Amino acid sequence: MRKFELIAPCHFGMEALLKREIDDLGYDITEVSDGRVTFFGDEEALCRGNIFLRTAERILIKVGSFPAESYEELFQGTKALPWEEYIPEDGKFWVAKAASVKSGLYSPSDIQSVMKKAMVERLKDVYHVNWFAEDGARFPVRVFLMKNQVTVGLDSTGESLHKRGYRKLVAQAPIAENLAAALIRLTPWNGSRILVDPFCGSGTIPIEAAMMAARMAPGMKRHFTAESWPQIVERRMWQDTREEAEELVDRQIQPDIQGYDIDDHMVNIARENAKLAGVEHLIHFQRRDVRELSHPKKYGFIITNPPYGERLHDKEQMPALYKLIGERFRALDSWSMYLISAYENAERDIGRKADRNRKIYNGMMKTYYYQYLGPKPPKGKRV
Repeated sequence: MRKFELIAPCHFGMEALLKREIDDLGYDITEVSDGRVTFFGDEEALCRGNIFLRTAERILIKVGSFPAESYEELFQGTKALPWEEYIPEDGKFWVAKAASVKSGLYSPSDIQSVMKKAMVERLKDVYHVNWFAEDGARFPVRVFLMKNQVTVGLDSTGESLHKRGYRKLVAQAPIAENLAAALIRLTPWNGSRILVDPFCGSGTIPIEAAMMAARMAPGMKRHFTAESWPQIVERRMWQDTREEAEELVDRQIQPDIQGYDIDDHMVNIARENAKLAGVEHLIHFQRRDVRELSHPKKYGFIITNPPYGERLHDKEQMPALYKLIGERFRALDSWSMYLISAYENAERDIGRKADRNRKIYNGMMKTYYYQYLGPKPPKGKRV
């Protein structure tokens, strides 16, 4: 079976979580760097990475890496890579994204143009043609330049892995599915514990939690670019991996997961998304103001993405909102709260300094994950 070095990009600050996921799948990590984890794997690993990883953005096949301080070196380094091992004569290929950090080559459009020309020249020599129809399977390429070191990957995923396929309807400021999964993984929550999201919006956090509780692989209901690459990954491998994912689903689980929102329309959207994800029976959604946040049971979890006040006319409402969050949390005896926010006075207005605080980038926005740790339930106690 063919071996690859695979690159899994992720949100900055989530590398350790992704590394643990890859370890759990049984693959050898070769490098952990800012925003990505690299590991060795075969065809099966490529399929399983796409279907099972919750916190990754995509899975790239590493085509190669080389130093380049000029566009001529970029051209020659790209041309020297074995593109013919991946791209057939009728393949449609292009540099979909170029990212440059602390490199002398910093123009994405120039990097993309130079690399495309180099790929064409290499494949012209191999296939003995002067022109490519590019009417076959798609082969998007992604490149990272870090301090003049170029790393080139072939994108096996297509649409980002955060697009599980269930979120057809979204809130005004939705949180990405893979970030929601990462936030949950940063807590001790498991399917036997209570989870409430009082600002559930389109339902992403409760849905991701329900999928985890039921051991539903995040990518089992979507398709990937590499499914049209039978010369690289046999179609049977995708089918086998999906069957593996289906066999792992726990259909007996009955978690206590709740999502509230003040907007009836958003509650309906959340229910529809949960239905598309196949977890509508595992979550209780309802219209409820955060003022009414309460629960009779102990040792529960609040995991939430409340408003940040990013729009100017909302900023004046933030102090009162976060004070209310603090009041309702204090009324929940023995609960824990995990809250992601870009609101700079969150701790002050909640009325308590977080036990832990983690900087996380939500897209390009710097946010903080405030972690208020409640007591553990007594050993052996069902909650």
